[in-house]
Amino acid sequence: MQPTEFKQTPSKYQPLIEVDDTTRATFYRKTYTHVALAVLLFIVLETMLLRIDPLVELMLSLAQGWTWLLVLGGFMFATSYAEKLAHTTHDKTTQYGALFLFVLAEAIIFVPLVYIALFYGEMEYFSTINQAAIMTLALFTGLSAVVLLTKKDFSFLRSFLAIGFVIAIGAIIAGMIFGFNLGLVFSAGMVVLAAGTILYQTSQLVHKYDTDQYVGASLGLFASLMLLFWYVLSIFMGRD
Repeated sequence: MQPTEFKQTPSKYQPLIEVDDTTRATFYRKTYTHVALAVLLFIVLETMLLRIDPLVELMLSLAQGWTWLLVLGGFMFATSYAEKLAHTTHDKTTQYGALFLFVLAEAIIFVPLVYIALFYGEMEYFSTINQAAIMTLALFTGLSAVVLLTKKDFSFLRSFLAIGFVIAIGAIIAGMIFGFNLGLVFSAGMVVLAAGTILYQTSQLVHKYDTDQYVGASLGLFASLMLLFWYVLSIFMGRD
């Protein structure tokens, strides 16, 4: 998924970079509270989806070959639509609806990976998921802190990230055509790419958003967090 490009909004909403420290701190608190709530909602939805056997079987069957590209295409369409809604309106009902749609799409796309981690291995896979989650949160926190403390503008990463995602999609398609496993090296590269999106999205949070767009900001950060978690978990599973 490519990084979200901020769209300018009506002037009655103050750019975050122009407000005082108290207002900015309030915005940050609201944004990261919504990220935490999105993660909690993801866990709840994922737990519910994994109990629906027909859905699990369907997602596992679709996770093979070209059908997975169709799933990814549907996922990208749904998430892009949700991002557009969240970033182009100040209507809170629409923003929260977009965030819910995005979290639901993430929960669905994660079903095969989490199911394999939980049920195809032994009990140590519970530990694997926990370890991957802790590593993901640590990386996310560290990268976010770098931007929030230094206030460095990482907007220049957008072009590099876009190129990186195009290359990644090409590698996935090539793997399906020629039947090779992308392996740990690809997952490590995607972790680097996900780290770049976190820097970029947090930079957008500091420099580009308006004071009313904390829901849209949280959606962008949640998207980067889940991309990072996917590939960190993939690495931990491949290691065992």
